[in-house]
Amino acid sequence: MAGEDNDAPAQKEPVSYVIFDLDGTLLDTESLVDEVLEEAVTGYGKEWDGRGAQKRLGKRPLEASASVVEDYDLQCTAVEFNDQVIALLEDRWGRARPLPGAIRLVKHLHNHNVPMAIGSSSPAQIIKTKLSHQSGWTDYFQVVVAGDMVKNGKPAPDIFVEAARQLNAEPSKCLVIEDAPAGVLAGKASGMQVVAVPSMPSKDARPLYSSADAILSSLLDFQPEVWGLPPLNDRIGGALPMEPWYMGGPVIKGFGRGSKVLGIPTANLPTSAFSSQLADHVCGIYIGWAGLSNRGVYKMVMSVGWNPYFENSQKTVEPWILHDFSEDFYGEELRLIVVGYIRPEANFTTLEDLVEKIHEDGRIAKAALEMKPFSDFAEDSYLTTPLPVGVLSS
Repeated sequence: MAGEDNDAPAQKEPVSYVIFDLDGTLLDTESLVDEVLEEAVTGYGKEWDGRGAQKRLGKRPLEASASVVEDYDLQCTAVEFNDQVIALLEDRWGRARPLPGAIRLVKHLHNHNVPMAIGSSSPAQIIKTKLSHQSGWTDYFQVVVAGDMVKNGKPAPDIFVEAARQLNAEPSKCLVIEDAPAGVLAGKASGMQVVAVPSMPSKDARPLYSSADAILSSLLDFQPEVWGLPPLNDRIGGALPMEPWYMGGPVIKGFGRGSKVLGIPTANLPTSAFSSQLADHVCGIYIGWAGLSNRGVYKMVMSVGWNPYFENSQKTVEPWILHDFSEDFYGEELRLIVVGYIRPEANFTTLEDLVEKIHEDGRIAKAALEMKPFSDFAEDSYLTTPLPVGVLSS
């Protein structure tokens, strides 16, 4: 398990306004768009493989459609394809879920009277539809600037310049939060500071975000006080309470590499063994409760990610049971309830640093899980009620 140190980041130039991109930054619309693109491309007799995602990210819909038409050599115009995609998406926007940390952050800024704007490449009517499906969001943002309201789309600065104008704000006092390389470039070109929360978190994509003033794994890691904004004070015992995830399934590997190298009892589980929501979830370090069949319920700290120190080839879930066992639990059914978040995943230069951080995470988890609301889940019947063979939680 790996994760970056939680040392306080350097103070940035203070801002008074926040401009959010919408798709991929606040809302998980990318999965819906990919679903529709696959349906549309398949209709032309082509096999969808997701190529060109980097080129499309952050662009206006017609530009993105033109890219797909070119990449897949479709027998239609970009306008025709874009019309098909918009029609297919019309009834699906209500399924878009806020990304981790989005609701927490926008509510916090709204409650502290921080002026906020949306600066999105989507058309104005579609933005309105997306916001209407999220409780309170229509009221949170004083200004909405859409891709069809300006001459040039991202990476040109037009969208953010217009948002600042409507906020009556100096660009230097605005902070842009973006997920796309094109949006990062647009924010910097407008004279604003930019936080990148990449939709493409792979090592190969990271250089595309190099011009950002900060790069975060998710909005869970955004610290408003770094930018002169009111701080979030909702951690309990060093962990951030979150909507619990209920997970079940067999232990694929117990007391394997983790116990020998790291000195902790760990199970290494591929994310494919669990729900798609978990497989797509933010990489990082979490706390919760673990139920082992015929043994009991134990405190647990868990990583989700690629484990950079060990250069894993696939994303994994690694729960560390905070208990000293005298024997292996290989192959036993493991139940997990994940209730809190500690920090993002990152790499360490030495094994010693990694092990030290792991045990620090363990200390945080042990203490936090004694506190409400985390402690309430220790008695949850899910942890001790076996699932039917072959059935996993969602």
